Amino acid sequence: MLLLAAAFIVAFVLLLYMVSPLISPKSLKLPGAHVVVTGGSSGIGKCIAIECYKQGAFITLIARDENKLLQTKKEIEKYSVNDKQVVLCISVDVSKDYEQVENVLKQAQEKLGPVDMLVNCAGTSVTGKFEDIEVNSFERLMAVNYLGSVYPSRAVIATMKERRMGRIVFVSSQAGQLGLFGYTAYSPTKFALRGLAEALQMEVKPYNVYVTVAYPPDTDTPGFAEESKTKPLETKLISETSSVCQAEQVARVIVKDAIQGNFNSSVGSDGYMLSILTSGMSPVTSITEGLQQVVCMGIFRIIGLFYLGSFDSIVRRCMMQREKSESADKTE
Repeated sequence: MLLLAAAFIVAFVLLLYMVSPLISPKSLKLPGAHVVVTGGSSGIGKCIAIECYKQGAFITLIARDENKLLQTKKEIEKYSVNDKQVVLCISVDVSKDYEQVENVLKQAQEKLGPVDMLVNCAGTSVTGKFEDIEVNSFERLMAVNYLGSVYPSRAVIATMKERRMGRIVFVSSQAGQLGLFGYTAYSPTKFALRGLAEALQMEVKPYNVYVTVAYPPDTDTPGFAEESKTKPLETKLISETSSVCQAEQVARVIVKDAIQGNFNSSVGSDGYMLSILTSGMSPVTSITEGLQQVVCMGIFRIIGLFYLGSFDSIVRRCMMQREKSESADKTE
């Protein structure tokens, strides 16, 4: 009886693997495609642009610093696979004025054709204790990290729906899956992208437009280096429990997941576990993905509790050390 049950389970799983590709989105072909990358002058955004360019895409880079854009353009052009490829640079703040964002994207589409894939990678970070962070920092981060993704997406979505094809990528963060000490200004803006992505995916899926939310871990970028200068001790110690990834590696994963139409994009074993743990009611793009979430959720929750206990322990130790130091200073 047990052998029969085991055989049935194996057959069922094999059937799922066979059927899964039939219901998954068709992969987007990057050769000749028009890919727009916001925040594309450095870090993960630049590496995503390079990865797409290597695969034959036409690239529109959007960022604020025109000099950085031109420098990045030269770097990207080294990876051309044919003499027809173009890298277009547009200097604009995607978080300030929707009409301006809409106009520059119209110009980009007039030059390079309709946008096939939009990668929202513009972002910034502020770390610190909740009460120490300036109030205007909360507003600024929400504008850059959230509205800076809303505006470009809003500007291209109608054309994608008309063409019955397209990809929209929101680059969130593992801090958009798990709230951590020191990220009270940053994490909510990245969590917001998840809500936007889920609602938008339900709207556009019938039009063969697919949304991807990427959750990169700590990544070796100029932004990460700048952020590390002001991290509270607790945040640094928690961050050190996992390794820092290279931007090129993260970019390859994001591009692969985006062209396949996967909703979640994670890097490494920790990223995979977090994506399972936080899957909730998020869309799945294959039966096997849903099956993995069902099977792994329980054990990953147990592992996650150990992680949370470790993080809480770090925070308590830092608090005790700080209080001890303050007490010693008072007695001197």
